[in-house]
Amino acid sequence: MSSPNKRRDMDVMKLMMSDYKVEMVDDGLGEFNVEFNGPKESLYEGGVWKIHVELPDAYPYKSPSIGFVNKIYHPNVDELSGSVCLDVINQTWSPMFDLLNVFEVFLPQLLLYPNPSDPLNGDAASLMLKDRNQYDKKVKEYCERYAKRENVVNASAEDESEEEVSDEESDSSENDNDIAGHVDL
Repeated sequence: MSSPNKRRDMDVMKLMMSDYKVEMVDDGLGEFNVEFNGPKESLYEGGVWKIHVELPDAYPYKSPSIGFVNKIYHPNVDELSGSVCLDVINQTWSPMFDLLNVFEVFLPQLLLYPNPSDPLNGDAASLMLKDRNQYDKKVKEYCERYAKRENVVNASAEDESEEEVSDEESDSSENDNDIAGHVDL
C-alpha cells in the first residue's frame, strides 16, 4: 500500500512532467506555483495566471489549497486573496482526483462556467447578472492588465526585477557577485 506522501510526490512529478511550468516554493513538494493559461474560447483566453498550491499532509485524502497569485475578475475567486470557491476542491474532493485534474478540468471549468449564485467576489457576480457586456469587458481588462506572461514572471520577483534593472544599467564588475546566484527560468 502506498503512503499519501508517495502519492503526493507522484502527483507533483506528473504535473511537472506535463506542459505546466511548476516552481517549487519550499524544499519539499508540499508548496509550489503553477503557470496556468486561460481556457480557449473563454473570456480568459490568452491570460496567464500563477496559481499557488499547498498540499496538506493528508493529501490526497484532503484537498489541495489553491489560489490565484495575480488578479483575476471572476465571481468565484476572491479578488484580494485569490482564493477559489470550487465545490470539487472545497467539499467534494476525492482521492480519485489528482493535481492534473485541478489544472486540466476543475480550473478550466471554473473559468468557462462562472457561478454568480455562490460568489466570493460579490461585485463580479452582481455585474455578471446585471450587465453581461460590462462584465465581459471588465474580465478582459483584468486579463490585459494582470494576466500577461510578464505579470506571472514578475509577480513573485518584483524586488529582484528592480535589482536586475539597476544591474543592467551599471556594467561594472562589482555587480557580478549580486547576480551570480540568480537564474531566470
